[in-house]
Amino acid sequence: MQIIENTKVKEKLYIDKLENGLTVMIIPKKGIRKKYAIWGTHYGSNNSKFVASGEKEMTVVPDGVAHFLEHKMFEQEGGTNSLDVLSALGVNANAYTTNDHTAYLFESTENFEAAFDELANYIQHPYFTDENVEKEKGIIGQEIMMYDDEPNWVVYINAVKAMYSKNPVRLDIAGTIESISKIDKDILYKCYNTFYNPSNMVLVLCGDFDPEKTIEYVKQKQVNKEKIGKIDRVYEEEPEEINQKEIVKKMEVSIPSFIIGYKDKVVTKDIVKRHIAIEIILSLLIGKSSNLYRELYNKRFDASRS
Repeated sequence: MQIIENTKVKEKLYIDKLENGLTVMIIPKKGIRKKYAIWGTHYGSNNSKFVASGEKEMTVVPDGVAHFLEHKMFEQEGGTNSLDVLSALGVNANAYTTNDHTAYLFESTENFEAAFDELANYIQHPYFTDENVEKEKGIIGQEIMMYDDEPNWVVYINAVKAMYSKNPVRLDIAGTIESISKIDKDILYKCYNTFYNPSNMVLVLCGDFDPEKTIEYVKQKQVNKEKIGKIDRVYEEEPEEINQKEIVKKMEVSIPSFIIGYKDKVVTKDIVKRHIAIEIILSLLIGKSSNLYRELYNKRFDASRS
């Protein structure tokens, strides 16, 4: 087991890779009542084109499958829903999908083991049928339409579309009503079996845990799956120039919104450090303590008084 210690905050991170390939990370916090668990897979909305491990042909799936799969993971055989089970245990549970990963999480002060049993069960035992897939299309379709009417989301997705012409980051994570209409149970099982293998997943636990005992506990909850090899994610080459200068959409809003995007070619491997540096720069330039923010705020205040 690998141990990484941060002497500044006096914390240790215990990392172990199980035989099935699952990476387990444990952050012990002695004396803390609340416990956290997050189980994620390296699979997001960007991965609609891929060559699965052991295959030679490329698989192409409709946009929005990763998000659709996240929704369907909670529904179990017999009509039960794992979110309802977790709520009944007094656990705060959720899930989310991004461009590059999907995660399932919960936090609890009691019933941790029962909650983790449920988490391990629904993540490792998907249940897709023609009927429940069709039903979900209507639910996700409503979610897509809701976001289409959300000005902040619309201005963001249009900014990304203006910058990128090929990169799948320009697409809505949930897909479109047209794209999700093409999803069926076979597509879901294909993507699940490709990306939800333990060797493509990470489990992180934080709370009053004994690392050695917790690792053994997690091992007992694993289903028998063999590790898979590399998954080749296929992306079209993105041009360095922007796709278009601007996108303007009229909506009923009280205050106009805008986003200015800068398309940068990342050349460093230290993405996290670069991201933090950019956040600091943006805070200095346009944050609430910046001169620009104060100037624009005062102009708006003066205009409202006149």
